[in-house]
Amino acid sequence: MKIGIQTWGSHGDIRPFIALAEALQLAGHDVTLVITCVDSDRYRELRTETGYTIRIVSTPVLSDMVLLEEIGEALLGERNAIKQTRLAIEQFLVPAESAMFKASEQLCAENALVIGHYFLYTLGAAADRHGRPYVSVALVHGAVPSAFQPPAGVPDLGALGNRLAWRLARLILNATLKKYPDQLRERNGIKAARDLIDNVWASDQLTLLAISPTICERKPDWPACYQVCGSFDIQTLAVEGVVSEELQDFLSHGSPPVYMTFGSAMSARNEKQTIALLRDAATKASVRAIIQAPRWSDLGFESSNQIHYAGSTPHAAVFPKCELIVHHGGAGTSHAALRASRPSVVVAHTAEQELWGRELERIGVAPRLIRRKGATAGAIASAIEAISRSRHFGQMASELGERVAAEDGVSTAVRLIGQRFGT
Repeated sequence: MKIGIQTWGSHGDIRPFIALAEALQLAGHDVTLVITCVDSDRYRELRTETGYTIRIVSTPVLSDMVLLEEIGEALLGERNAIKQTRLAIEQFLVPAESAMFKASEQLCAENALVIGHYFLYTLGAAADRHGRPYVSVALVHGAVPSAFQPPAGVPDLGALGNRLAWRLARLILNATLKKYPDQLRERNGIKAARDLIDNVWASDQLTLLAISPTICERKPDWPACYQVCGSFDIQTLAVEGVVSEELQDFLSHGSPPVYMTFGSAMSARNEKQTIALLRDAATKASVRAIIQAPRWSDLGFESSNQIHYAGSTPHAAVFPKCELIVHHGGAGTSHAALRASRPSVVVAHTAEQELWGRELERIGVAPRLIRRKGATAGAIASAIEAISRSRHFGQMASELGERVAAEDGVSTAVRLIGQRFGT
């Protein structure tokens, strides 16, 4: 079958779709992957292992680094999840919307089935216009209504309370965010979506949750279209860098270090301040540390026997050699830490990252999350020390990590797609 895939976002939004494209191509399908990255052009040099086609569209969405940092700071300063999402749509998606919709139209014209990032409303709209079967892939589970779980950030109110909370959440989401896909649909002669959650983010044909069932168990009242696969992992990806000789030497001499990364959430404008924050936290906790930061050398930081600075590194190769992971709570990094059987300290920058921080705390592999705004070296150091003092976090990470490492999310996705569409 000819299958078109489209994704948009930062590295954490693109990497899973690369893994899915590889798996589908390896299963015998003819796959085209369209990538729109909001902040990097690293994928222009990406070479596929299985021979699927890659198209790069409007990448990066924002090349003005000053503007990019201003938007990042605005996101960090906004506590309201709806306002955060609206800001992300307006600044990172709408500027590329026209080009992405054109690419979506092309995918629907060329392929028998299309698969898209749940947040990318251009592909769902094009699929409706062309009558093309559509699969949505969600990387987070906080927007799947259920009486058994409240909306993200809302305390569990019991079955009745959760249903009422979801009803209110739908009203708010439709009133504030549905206008963006509806405006695109109206301009292109497509009927407005009935509901943002059910008819834009999700597909009633098949919505795959690329999340470990260790974190996200399928709820009894979910429609059959929602299926939990496990995370979409790819072990080797050139854009993630390599383990340098210097890093390997640091790992080989001394106690296992703490790995510290804020991923795409690392602010270039405030990168020096952020690196210093992480360095000071490691010093206060009296631990060896690897700090991942793109421009550490340009900013005057020098590696030592206690602190090693590194650019992009493959997490799958490095995390298992570390004591624990301090990170921003991205979906990919959260899964990578768990897959490596390592506890986490989450310093969340956005509402979605707070969700991952709470989930890692709930399953016992992380202490209470720290919010990036107002985070201190002392608070991060205290969280590191809490993990070091207690066997609980390490034991739970080891136990659950074995389960996650044994999962094969992309194979499950390929099987579910085959069952649903007869491929």
